[in-house]
Amino acid sequence: MIKNIMCSNHDVVDDASLARRRILKLTAALSAAAAGAALTACTWADAQDPDFATRVGHESHAMTGSMKYQDLLDAALLCVNRGEACMDHCARQLGGGDTSMKDCMNSVSAMLPMCTAVARFAAFDAPRLKDLVKLCVDVCSDCEKECRKHEQHHAQCKNCADSCAAFIREGEKVIGT
Repeated sequence: MIKNIMCSNHDVVDDASLARRRILKLTAALSAAAAGAALTACTWADAQDPDFATRVGHESHAMTGSMKYQDLLDAALLCVNRGEACMDHCARQLGGGDTSMKDCMNSVSAMLPMCTAVARFAAFDAPRLKDLVKLCVDVCSDCEKECRKHEQHHAQCKNCADSCAAFIREGEKVIGT
């Protein structure tokens, strides 16, 4: 009888700890999602709009005031938005057995944190911004090449490649090439 009480008390403690861990994980996930949404200035609809890259940066100047690297920031955030859409699409394709999307997903996975970092550095004109932009231009170039392989069959890949091309143009302006 005492053993059963001890086990049940232990089970209650384990259940409470497990529930607490689940709540903490969920809270962390929701916080990360909210932070990502706050960082991303354009909407999901913008990420799906193939003409958005030609307009990137022009509407936001009036809303946020003049910022030295606003066009670079906008281009980086567009890459993040479209990259997330491409990643989701690649994951669905891979889940369905289409392994041809593996390299595309890997290149987008490398691009996303780079463009996020550039956006943050550009937002406050960080001292190493140009160094980071040089590397990010190379990473976006790799991503664009990989996504172009699928652009005829997957709009998400085309949009991601187009946003990488737009970022490369803005990045080259910043680094002076």
